[in-house]
Amino acid sequence: MTPKTVNLQPPILPSRSLPEGALRILQITDSHLYADPGGRLGGLNTLDTLDAVLKLAITGLPSWDLILATGDLVHDASEQGYQRVRERFEQFDLPVFCLPGNHDLPAVMGKCLNSGKPVSVAKTIVRNNWLIMMLDSTILGQEGGHLDAAELECLDTALKEHPDHHALVCLHHHPVVINSAWMDRMALDNPQDFFEVIDRYPSVSGVLWGHIHQVFEAERMGVRLMGSPSTCIQFTPGQDKFGIDQTAPGLRWLELIPDGTIRSGVQRLPATPGELDLRSTGY
Repeated sequence: MTPKTVNLQPPILPSRSLPEGALRILQITDSHLYADPGGRLGGLNTLDTLDAVLKLAITGLPSWDLILATGDLVHDASEQGYQRVRERFEQFDLPVFCLPGNHDLPAVMGKCLNSGKPVSVAKTIVRNNWLIMMLDSTILGQEGGHLDAAELECLDTALKEHPDHHALVCLHHHPVVINSAWMDRMALDNPQDFFEVIDRYPSVSGVLWGHIHQVFEAERMGVRLMGSPSTCIQFTPGQDKFGIDQTAPGLRWLELIPDGTIRSGVQRLPATPGELDLRSTGY
């Protein structure tokens, strides 16, 4: 089923006040740090761009209840890179939940980030009347994604056990095409299995992912679908071959309302920190 595009009028700003029981969530994705703090991707120092985006989150937006980090946190899967990620997240002094992307190594990531508090790789998060699922869609050594039987069973079980909770389901790889041929070759390879689970539960309000380094907004059978910008380079939307877009790095914010409504928008830096290498042919 082709998702219906959700027409949003950017910029959409977070609400000044929310109903009791609502959650404010910050999504950070695709920071692509390196063991070398001077590591660059597409011409940008990825540590500098992450720091700039996190500063935006701290100084320019409301306080958060929790952070969701949706993969490709470290480009070379190095322990040094994950340590820097951890140090950055710890400054918020609030729960941070991480899932892996195709550039991460889940075992290394788990070793470095899964201390429990405040940073963890927990799969199931229950807050107020919301259930948030953090799925692992990675395939070792491959760029594309897959949700194996264990992940799908975990999702199904959690949704079954929390029928009175609205649900937000998170993963790294996009489960629908974004009309960009080179990226769609690296999408989730079994979206039908994923949506078979989702479709059984009217409690699911949204699906959230990273990986695509651009904004995507759509709706499928009443479920909001959201892809988000990277904290470093952005990919050119609607282009069939690799291309770096000149749009600035950013983040996504979400407001989970007790009635199951999701309000969400994207905030970007006023300018890209550094000089993009627009001649790059891949990442």
